[in-house]
Amino acid sequence: MATENALIEEAKKARENAVAPFSKFKVGAALRTPSGKVYHGCNVENCTYGLTVCAERVALLTALAAGERSFDAIAVVTQSDEPSTPCGPCRQLMWEFCGDIDVTLANLTGQRVDYKLSTLFPKPFYFSLES
Repeated sequence: MATENALIEEAKKARENAVAPFSKFKVGAALRTPSGKVYHGCNVENCTYGLTVCAERVALLTALAAGERSFDAIAVVTQSDEPSTPCGPCRQLMWEFCGDIDVTLANLTGQRVDYKLSTLFPKPFYFSLES
């Protein structure tokens, strides 16, 4: 199974495929299942920005489309001075489909911060049809 350091390296590789012609801010993500399978994602920008998709969501949606339903860790790599945290929509989707997974944030200079998703997203939205 890929360690968190190996997961960071996988996210760095995924980052190389980012399509960021507008922001020039490339992001890579690597999402791991309990069996050790890793799904990759990179950000893909669109000129409207509203249609831009984050690396975390690309990795998660790719894994879900492949039939995966259980995840234990994600690494996200950016070029920022400090490791960047996932945006709100990514946090919500990760919570909904991954639960309280391990989140490793890193940058290209080797800085790294580890969190549980519940620390980054302490008050997730829940939808219930029950009254």
